Amino acid sequence: MGLRAVGALHRLAEQVEAVSVALAREQGWTWEQIGDALGMSRQSVHAKYGK
Repeated sequence: MGLRAVGALHRLAEQVEAVSVALAREQGWTWEQIGDALGMSRQSVHAKYGK
């Protein structure tokens, strides 16, 4: 039961992150700024969320 809750929270966090990245890009944030905020490289963020 606990692991299902963890899985659900993980999926929710991924969705929130994706929406937040999209909003940041709309507001003019660079991939580097987003990566810094998420503790990721700009390349990793772009690979995950770039279109």
